[in-house]
Amino acid sequence: MKFVSWNVNGLRAAMNKGFKDFFDSMDADIFAIQETKMQEEQKSFDFPNYYEYWNCAEKKGYSGTLIYTKKKPLKVTYGTESGKYNDEGRIITLEYEGFYFVNVYVPNSQRELARLDYRMEFEDNFRGYLSQLDKKKPVILCGDLNVAHHEIDLKNPKSNERNAGFTIEERTKFTKLLEAGFTDTFRYLYPEEIKYTWWSYMFNARKNNAGWRIDYFIISNRIKDKLIDSFIWSEVYGSDHCPVGIKITI
Repeated sequence: MKFVSWNVNGLRAAMNKGFKDFFDSMDADIFAIQETKMQEEQKSFDFPNYYEYWNCAEKKGYSGTLIYTKKKPLKVTYGTESGKYNDEGRIITLEYEGFYFVNVYVPNSQRELARLDYRMEFEDNFRGYLSQLDKKKPVILCGDLNVAHHEIDLKNPKSNERNAGFTIEERTKFTKLLEAGFTDTFRYLYPEEIKYTWWSYMFNARKNNAGWRIDYFIISNRIKDKLIDSFIWSEVYGSDHCPVGIKITI
């Protein structure tokens, strides 16, 4: 199966920048989107042969997640099981016979780490939620996790040590997630490869490839032997993020 994920930084804007062409070319079984920045009723587009599941933020033009899937799931959960984080539309879970598919847009800690405490709480709650799912079925998690795990995962690690996305607190939470029984698919297959998924709009960052790898596919350890490939399509424009994906036999 082929799964794709993309933080589009505004889906309506991305539709004017080639999103549909990329979506059609992928022919993905499941296509997950983060930062839709819109309400479902605002859409003026459709993708035939896909079921769609929206989790929109209460604040218009902010955050939001969306999943397009060819196969109807057994169950759809918005937020965690308790419905937490639905106010910002950050999590969607699809349950299938053999696995859970989770799409997430992890909160940014923001400038001067104004939201770091909120982020830490989110990380602990979300990791607990994933661990509970993993006890029942394997998990395939994707999305914008808003953290570069290791120095190899961003262009300028030294100058970013206390910046949002590369604090020791955020990186430690990511390590704890992996230690809970999960695998970073790209780093598992390509331990030394340098590729990024996000570039600032400032300072010609994308032209100079001064980027960060903050978009991921994470899977339960027990299905990592089923992984065929993990992709970062850094040549694809349309957002400040590029799409990522995996092929897996499941």
